[in-house]
Amino acid sequence: MNYQAESLRNALAAEYVLGTLRGGARRRYQKLIMSNQTIAETTWLWEQYLNGMGETIAPVAPDARVWQSIQQKLGFVESNVVLKEVGKGHQKQPTGWRNMVTFAIAASILIAVIWTAVGPSLMPPVTQIAVVNNQQSQPLWLIEISDRQLRVRATEQLTARVDKDFELWIVPADGTAPVSLGVLPKAGEKSVAAPESLKRVPINVLAVSLEPLGGSPTGQPTEVLYTSALTAV
Repeated sequence: MNYQAESLRNALAAEYVLGTLRGGARRRYQKLIMSNQTIAETTWLWEQYLNGMGETIAPVAPDARVWQSIQQKLGFVESNVVLKEVGKGHQKQPTGWRNMVTFAIAASILIAVIWTAVGPSLMPPVTQIAVVNNQQSQPLWLIEISDRQLRVRATEQLTARVDKDFELWIVPADGTAPVSLGVLPKAGEKSVAAPESLKRVPINVLAVSLEPLGGSPTGQPTEVLYTSALTAV
C-alpha cells in the first residue's frame, strides 16, 4: 500500500482508533506505528480528535424501559410477553443461535438510543485538523476547525514560557503576508469563533511563532518556530 497517500493514512488511522481495523490488518498497522513516524503522528491525531469528540458529548441515561427490554431480550429477566408454542412441525432453534439473535437486537436498541441522544451534539462537524510538532516530532498542539469554531488543545509535551506567547498564523498559498489566528493556549484548550480569514484565505500551512506577551506587536510573525499542514476530515 502507498502509505504516503494522505487519504489512505487517515482512513487506516481512523479505523484503528475506532477498533474496526482487525485481525492481520490491525497487527500490520501496529508494526507501522512503531516504524513509521508519519503513521504514528496520524494515529495520535485521530486519537485526540475522536477522544476529544467523545468528551464533548454529555452523558444521557436511557429510560428504565430500555434497560428492561434489553435484559428481557438477553434472557436475564422474565418477559411478560406470552410466546406462542412452536408447532410440532417446526424444529426448535439452537440456543447459541437464539442468543446471537437476541444480542443483535439488544445491540441495535443501544445504538439507536445512543445515536438519538448524541446525534445533534456532533454538529457542526470538524472539517480540518492539524498537529503542530516540535523538532523532535512531539505533538504540541492539536487544532480542530469547523465552519463555526476554531479549537486548539495544548499537549503535555508543550513547555510554556512565562515571558512569551505562542501565536498561530495562516501562511497563504498565494504568497501574501501571514494572517494571525490569535495567541495559542499554553495549557488546556481554547475555543473561539472561526475567523473569517479561515474561509477567505487560501491556506498553504499553519505556522506558530514566538511573540511578546499578548501577541505580535507588528502584525506579522516575529520568530516562526513550527509549521503544520491541515488535513481534511
